[in-house]
Amino acid sequence: MIVYRELPSLCKDLGFSARALYAASNTINKRYHKVRIPKADGDYRELYVPDDFLKSIQRSIAKNILAYEPISPYACAYRINGSTALNACTHVGEPTILKLDIRKFFDHITYPMVKEKVFPAEKYSEQNRILLSILCVYLQTVPQGAPTSPAISNIILREFDDRVGEWCKARNINYTRYCDDMTFSGSFDAKELKQFVENEIQKEGFFINAKKTVVLHDGQRKAVTGIVVNEKLSVPAEYKKDIRQIMYYCNKYGVIDHMMANKIIGYKSDYLNVLLGKINYVLSVEKSNKQFIEYRSQVKKWLAE
Repeated sequence: MIVYRELPSLCKDLGFSARALYAASNTINKRYHKVRIPKADGDYRELYVPDDFLKSIQRSIAKNILAYEPISPYACAYRINGSTALNACTHVGEPTILKLDIRKFFDHITYPMVKEKVFPAEKYSEQNRILLSILCVYLQTVPQGAPTSPAISNIILREFDDRVGEWCKARNINYTRYCDDMTFSGSFDAKELKQFVENEIQKEGFFINAKKTVVLHDGQRKAVTGIVVNEKLSVPAEYKKDIRQIMYYCNKYGVIDHMMANKIIGYKSDYLNVLLGKINYVLSVEKSNKQFIEYRSQVKKWLAE
């Protein structure tokens, strides 16, 4: 167990002087800028991103402190070998799936939560608790764009995940959480289960987004974190169809002409790397998909030209 009672030992492990850490903490409100990330529905997600100096400190905190904190086995995001596929595979072939979303997840992780659960008094001096908490928080909540925030979110919900996971296990219900997405599968009363989870998550200071609650039964397409789980793991057909269409036009007209025809601005290499990322995503779920294995080889050849 890592214990930081003295400031010098903390500074040594983080690789920053006390002066540097306090310089960052004393000017924390000036060290973030807002970025807007487009969402699939046409709306935008606003993130607060730290400047390079603060980001380097946060990366060190994440690597040298937070990475050593245990997280629940039910948490599938922000961990070694964690993925959407890992989250989805637990729910393959189950008769009923309940999906619940935690409303404004990161916005509800507050400074007091971070200080109490992430940097507890039994492991840190009060001076170090305050310093580290300030370095990880902006406007009294955890900013989604900070390198420390993913690990903090798993630590904050560790007890909740274990509590809910064990309750579900005793009733033969599968449970996983991927960031703010909770998934349950098996045979159960969805209303009863939802009420139980709502009560438990509210104890932690969070709330369920009722608009995003989904119950899926046999006969419906069941997707978990974007992956179809009816009989086996598979990427949605429309996602693969879009890639096939792009590959068809790139083969027929050439990559540059395809980009020009679709008014795609940017470098050919950047476009192909994005395409390769999409193909690799399909293959991370459908590892033996021969068509997409061929697509991957083809795009790599285009990148090498």
